[in-house]
Amino acid sequence: MQQAFDDARRAGLSNPAVVGVIPFDKAQPSRLFVPRHLAFLPPSAPPTAICGLPCGAARSCIEQPGRAGFCDAVNQALDLLREGRIDKAVLSRLLQLEFDEPPCAQTIFQGLRQQNPEAYHFAVDLPGEGVLIGASPELLLRKHRRAFSTNPLAGSAKRSLDPLTDAEAARALLDSAKDQHEHRLVIDDLERQLRPLCRTLNVPPAPTLLKTARLWHLSTRIDGELQDELSALRLACRLHPTPALCGFPTAAAKQVIAELEPFDRGVFGGIIGWCDAAGNGEWAVVIRCGIIQQTRVRLFAGAGLVSASCPEAEWRETGTKLGTMLAAFGLDKEAV
Repeated sequence: MQQAFDDARRAGLSNPAVVGVIPFDKAQPSRLFVPRHLAFLPPSAPPTAICGLPCGAARSCIEQPGRAGFCDAVNQALDLLREGRIDKAVLSRLLQLEFDEPPCAQTIFQGLRQQNPEAYHFAVDLPGEGVLIGASPELLLRKHRRAFSTNPLAGSAKRSLDPLTDAEAARALLDSAKDQHEHRLVIDDLERQLRPLCRTLNVPPAPTLLKTARLWHLSTRIDGELQDELSALRLACRLHPTPALCGFPTAAAKQVIAELEPFDRGVFGGIIGWCDAAGNGEWAVVIRCGIIQQTRVRLFAGAGLVSASCPEAEWRETGTKLGTMLAAFGLDKEAV
């Protein structure tokens, strides 16, 4: 990376930055580059109208795995959890849609911005694979000088259009022993990794609620100050993947994912963002996302499993999460 920064400075960039995507499996190649031009814009309101052609109905939809296969994989993971071999595992599923005409990535992206204004939005070309777009609710890392923050999410509940039912769902999530346990595993592991690196570290004793258009999440914002200079990219790679997207312990959970998921995650569950030559940067988790490749669209969603998890409930949760991207494509129904 230093060589790329040096080349960029010689080309006239005063503070170059590396931008791109790091896959879920860090052993796979990352898609990182140093742009010739980089602009930081203030947050803007999402578009009030979306220009572009509608996608139309999907011609076909292939589930990997289907309902029975997903529930079977969850049951196999639950056996390992109840035997104490792992404490948490995150299993995901994929929807592959085929359209008659190639969906317009820019139109879909603007639709995501409109429907999910609170998210971290991204759109990036993946050479040979298509365009990755998404609206992630989860910040892995924001760093400026030695100050940093991270906002992991773990534990979720479906929202309701009825205010009273929605408020009850939020309260039930806060009171859920299962979801609190799942969340605590993530926070404890992040604290374990961060504490030795920090001059100060603030870890709230209990999570709060974060809401998106479709889900309530248990959320804990952690912030601190590093003892030594460590770039945002290096720190993000140390933390990634967190138990929120992988499980715990990390190595054992990754092995479970490799054995039980019938597809390669690629960039799903990875991180996307930037890091400048001064070490500042911001990285979000690649969730609520999809890849558009000509007429083919691949959408992903995962669910965190602990010993108290229920296969049918986890299937419904992934369906709700897939609804974020399906709505952006005009397919406004959950993949249940």
